Amino acid sequence: MFEELTERLGGVFRKVLGRGRLNDQDVKDSLREIRRVLLEADVNVNVARDFLKAVEVRAVGMDLVQSVRPGEQVVKIVHEELVRLLGGTGSPGTQFPSNRAAVMMLAGLQGSGKTTTAAKLAKHWMGRGKRVLLAALDLQRPAAIDQLEVLGKSIGAPVHADRTGKDPVAVAKAARQRADREGFDLLLADTAGRLHVDEDLMDEVARVAKTLEPTETYLVLDGMTGQDAVTIATAFTERLPVSGFILTKMDGDARGGAALSLRAVTGAPIRYLGVGEKLDGLETFHADRLASRLLGMGDVVTLVERAQERLDVRKAEDLEKKLRKDRFTLEDFLTQLQEMKKLGPLEEIMKMLPGVKLPPGAKVDDRELKRTEAIIQSMTRQERESPRLIDGSRRRRIAKGSGTTVQDVNRLLKQFEETQTMLKRLGKGRRGGFPMGTR
Repeated sequence: MFEELTERLGGVFRKVLGRGRLNDQDVKDSLREIRRVLLEADVNVNVARDFLKAVEVRAVGMDLVQSVRPGEQVVKIVHEELVRLLGGTGSPGTQFPSNRAAVMMLAGLQGSGKTTTAAKLAKHWMGRGKRVLLAALDLQRPAAIDQLEVLGKSIGAPVHADRTGKDPVAVAKAARQRADREGFDLLLADTAGRLHVDEDLMDEVARVAKTLEPTETYLVLDGMTGQDAVTIATAFTERLPVSGFILTKMDGDARGGAALSLRAVTGAPIRYLGVGEKLDGLETFHADRLASRLLGMGDVVTLVERAQERLDVRKAEDLEKKLRKDRFTLEDFLTQLQEMKKLGPLEEIMKMLPGVKLPPGAKVDDRELKRTEAIIQSMTRQERESPRLIDGSRRRRIAKGSGTTVQDVNRLLKQFEETQTMLKRLGKGRRGGFPMGTR
């Protein structure tokens, strides 16, 4: 997410942090470089100007804290101003009425990812104990209803659809009545994609909104469109009561212009980020966390929340018991590898860890994990439990079955042996009075 922007900002701050002393001209020179980085990331020119002015007012002539290096103070000021620019640390929670369903309506251009986002939001709220009804209000795209029904079925959410209907306002009214009648907590309405310059279609979505009386109206924007997203957002907010934005495709080559400009230009906050095609690839937006990521400070809180949501607690407890008994096997290794994959790409995970910095342009190859998984899956259960059984002929069979080489198999077995040795040492330490985990 924002790899290029993060890398370029990091380059500016490495110069600042590398100096023992800073004068006002050094600060101004650094801000000039930051301005160029922001504009090249497609940040709105007025937003960039106001942001840097706020930083300059605080940073130039600042009273230096003796215990903190000047460069670190500048980075702290930039971080705080980024948080303010992105909307601050507080975010309003969705209100669920006690006597009827809450309604979230999704609007946006065609191709922005509204239908997939509707399913992601449904999964998000279902995971928080809400009964969700999806409403297929896109009557223009032939496969839209089919797509929403397939996605709804995959997460166990019913879909209100009318394949003979021609008027999305009428379908919206029926969906609203059903949601209230059947006691759903949330109605998620997927509307048709429309150009913001098409007056008839903009009038239509405004009438749908008036019928639904949405608790939240989310504008779904392609995060890769940069400054165009701000133009689109401005047009929609003039016609709809937009309460927030959802930026999709943030795992792609998003430059950052939209995320850094939306709140300042429209006044509405970013509420969610789409970070992958899978239906669990939706993150609640937190300004302070994104600011930390942009400045290369990591985002441990999001990583922990992701682990809590996606990882199997029972498997973790079983592993702990086995570690206590020094019974860690290749079967356990495979299980933990599969659990780790649930957290997302390894490169993304590493960027969430503070202090872990990849060299400029470096990439973490997830294929190595897939290769390891393929090797272990090509072993028999007996071989996974007792790797010492794996002789030369077995190694050749495993390599052939996994599409790898004998050298790859040898390397994995050596790494596993070293891991076992390390865990045994840790196990002795735990038995000596350092318990693992909580009891």
